[in-house]
Amino acid sequence: QVHLVESGGGLVQAGGSLRLSCAASGRSFSRNPMGWFRQAPGKERAFVAAITSNSGSTYYADSAKGRFTISRDNAKNTLYLQMSSLKPEDTAVYYCAAIWKHFVPDNRSYYQLNEYDYWGQGTQVIVSS
Repeated sequence: QVHLVESGGGLVQAGGSLRLSCAASGRSFSRNPMGWFRQAPGKERAFVAAITSNSGSTYYADSAKGRFTISRDNAKNTLYLQMSSLKPEDTAVYYCAAIWKHFVPDNRSYYQLNEYDYWGQGTQVIVSS
């Protein structure tokens, strides 16, 4: 059975940093694009960042550019999101996700929630002002 398990969330002051991890089990995701989404209270789940299988390309929401870095370690079957200069508006539950297809012909797909087939249970990030 496939599992994606996020960790690393918590409470941090504005301006601080956190590193989220997503450990995959049940199968290798080394050939699958992966991404991070987040859902703030009362809002829809939104794209944060994505990365291709070989880390050759990364994609970011405007809100994440310059502050967040997505990376992966295929040997460890683990996805990461390094977040810095955190703001109260970054408060949300953060989810990792994976796309079943190995190749995504349209880069716009990385930004689309419904393109992702596997999801973790989420990890809470709270940024205090």
